[in-house]
Amino acid sequence: MGDNSKTHAKVDQAKGKVKETIGHAVGNERLEAEGRAEQAQADARQAGEKAKDAAKDIFHTHD
Repeated sequence: MGDNSKTHAKVDQAKGKVKETIGHAVGNERLEAEGRAEQAQADARQAGEKAKDAAKDIFHTHD
């Protein structure tokens, strides 16, 4: 996983968590849902990047 992709995913996860927390605190269900959605997207992107890394590691160990 590229460092930039890792950082971007972590930032998006944090932003989503902040939105979710603020939405919950002020009773804004839409903001809370947006935050959860952003976290889920960041998690999925990070999982995809980790799978790419694992595949690269497998192919590099067989060179």
